Amino acid sequence: MLDIIWRGILIGIGGTVAMDIWAVILWKVFKENAPNWAPVGRWVWHLKDGVVFHKSITQARPYAYEQALGWIFHYAVGIVYGVVLAVVMGSRWLAYPTFMPAFVWGIVTVSAGWFLLQPGLGLGRAASKTPDPTKARAMNLFGHTIFAVGMWITALLLTQAG
Repeated sequence: MLDIIWRGILIGIGGTVAMDIWAVILWKVFKENAPNWAPVGRWVWHLKDGVVFHKSITQARPYAYEQALGWIFHYAVGIVYGVVLAVVMGSRWLAYPTFMPAFVWGIVTVSAGWFLLQPGLGLGRAASKTPDPTKARAMNLFGHTIFAVGMWITALLLTQAG
């Protein structure tokens, strides 16, 4: 079981790195907004006070290390997702990883962003309060597809490593 968990940790990191590389490509090549995990860090910081939903996270009290906390949270969530995938799929999938389970799980994980994080930041359910909700939702789905590809490729690489 410990081997499955370790592989899950690496799979989650791999998926998150892939998602981050995609975000940088979007920023540098397609001129989308640069990745900014500070609002998420601020949101996480205020969870300790029992505040989950904000009218707007920009109105919440700032936290000096919110950017770092946001990045840590981003990777921690990716790791948890990777471990859940590895544990649910088990050693057989880890020995012969296929894309579809990673893809389905990657798409399912969008729901946490749509129904917890985005409303928590004051962006509404499924980015409904953003200037272009359809674009935001499509970007979320595509980003999580890239996350799934990263998890799958990492799982494949781990089969080569032993």
